[in-house]
Amino acid sequence: MRSHFIPAIFLLTGLGAGLDNPASAQQQGAPAPNIAKPNMVLQQVVEGLPKDDKQTVRVMTATFKPGDKTVYHTHRFPVTVYVLEGAFTLELEGRPPLNVKAGEAMVEPPNVPMTGYNRSATEPTKVVIFYVSANDTPFLDLHSH
Repeated sequence: MRSHFIPAIFLLTGLGAGLDNPASAQQQGAPAPNIAKPNMVLQQVVEGLPKDDKQTVRVMTATFKPGDKTVYHTHRFPVTVYVLEGAFTLELEGRPPLNVKAGEAMVEPPNVPMTGYNRSATEPTKVVIFYVSANDTPFLDLHSH
């Protein structure tokens, strides 16, 4: 099954090389097109992703009203959070709090108890959550303090 993906990777790599150098398009007589390029928000090496042949990908949104918080919980696999609006504070057991503002992202580590907060008294927080898990895995596991 992996052999099906290899040509696509090489194809994308080849396309990417041409897109990164608009001069190559101009040298061939074509005008440089208006190419949209992605903006790297976060790149991080993580541990603990599922190793099954198939995984479940979840993309979720959440809105926290001022003062809202999550339940005290863990995730079985890393969770990536991108903040659309406001700010999000994550308190991980045994670690200093992480504060992530709009336009920023972070990875929540697996198997670490945590609570997330909107510490603002006036502004809502909106986030997009990306979770890759083993199939039939709950998004979170509740923990008691």
